[in-house]
Amino acid sequence: MASDKRVSVTLECQECKRRNYITTKSKVNTRERIEIKKYCRWCRTHVPHKETR
Repeated sequence: MASDKRVSVTLECQECKRRNYITTKSKVNTRERIEIKKYCRWCRTHVPHKETR
């Protein structure tokens, strides 16, 4: 199935530890945990968000 290759992941703010975003990633291309700099509305700034399990 094509949907087995993409999984949904939750992104957590590294400053306040809140889980702000839900996105999908490819299991085939990206095996390690992703880290993206995104806006956190509680911190009111752009901070790194890391994938949680």
